[in-house]
Amino acid sequence: MHKSSEPELILGVRNLAGLEACSRYADAVYFSTDRLSLRAKAKEISLENLEDFVSEVRAKGLKAYLAVNSTVNEARLGEVEAVVAAAVRAGVDAVIAWDPAVILRARKAGLRVHISTQANVTNHETAEFYRSLGAERIVFSRELSLEEIRQIRQQTEVEIEAFVHGAMCMAVSGRCHLSAYVLGKSGNCGECTQPCRWEWELHGENGLVMESRGKYLLSAKDLCMIGYVPELIEAGINAFKVEGRLRDPGYLEVVSRCYREAIDACKAGSYTPEKVEVWRTELASVYNRGFSTGFYFGVPGLEVFSPEKGMNASEKKRRAAGIVENYYPRQQAAAIRLLEEGLTIGDEILIEGSTTYLKQQVRSIMKEGMSLQNTEKGDEVGLAVDGVVRKNDRIFII
Repeated sequence: MHKSSEPELILGVRNLAGLEACSRYADAVYFSTDRLSLRAKAKEISLENLEDFVSEVRAKGLKAYLAVNSTVNEARLGEVEAVVAAAVRAGVDAVIAWDPAVILRARKAGLRVHISTQANVTNHETAEFYRSLGAERIVFSRELSLEEIRQIRQQTEVEIEAFVHGAMCMAVSGRCHLSAYVLGKSGNCGECTQPCRWEWELHGENGLVMESRGKYLLSAKDLCMIGYVPELIEAGINAFKVEGRLRDPGYLEVVSRCYREAIDACKAGSYTPEKVEVWRTELASVYNRGFSTGFYFGVPGLEVFSPEKGMNASEKKRRAAGIVENYYPRQQAAAIRLLEEGLTIGDEILIEGSTTYLKQQVRSIMKEGMSLQNTEKGDEVGLAVDGVVRKNDRIFII
């Protein structure tokens, strides 16, 4: 798959499986460690294994961007030193930050800096301010329109990056305090409990429950700009960013492929409405909350919320089938236990773990030396596999 040089396509990943899933289509990946991240749940990359992870990114021919974008309290300044030192050792291509303490220490250590969307940059003077601190790129506020981005582009030489797909926060550039107030888990410190995705009711002063279009009153639809890639390129955006560090590798594969194909089609002059519809259908087949264009074409109204569904709106959902018990490299087979559902020859499956991402068709199933066409829930069988799998990897029917 050909990779265009501009704009850069950047995917968020949390582990090696996610990296593998998007590696043929992305130009770069962004990720975080178990320190100072807005995705505290994504702990599979640590300061201890950061060098190894970055080496894997390099082996795929991609750039590696480390997000250090949580709030830094006085007591956490020591963590900044540790993260910056680890980033230097690993040789990351840039640190994504917004807190001046992180920016200054990263620059002092010789690291490139990209300014996080958490900085809420919405004008060219602010962009120039961060450039004066040594920042090479600004990840713009998600509240900017396409016209505003064009205007800023004309007045600054700093590289600009913008989100083009993925989850949207109901708060300004993710600066949300709802989780902290409701459960004492700060979203700005990476512990968001996503109360915006819960069911809520509106109660009037008289105690009556007010009618609404649904109960997910605060749940924003996902951003999807696949239909406007030419306009994004024309506006001078240097990098397209996809949100989704906590989503599964299958999501990363589909989204990265669709946007890579769209970018390449623009360069080849073959970007058409018919292709957009195909891409949009594929994007809707993986995890999403419905789609909108966010703030790109003006301040949105209620149409950007999804009151009927708080989480996955995709009609095509993968089904859990079982688990890998052992792998036999000489036989290119795995011993599997079907905990949830049986398999049939010809099924399309996904085998996934923290370091595994393998899509294939079921082509051979063996039990006690006999070849089977079908299996049932509870069976323990041998499965021919097309690549390396590992104990406890999960098997899904897709």
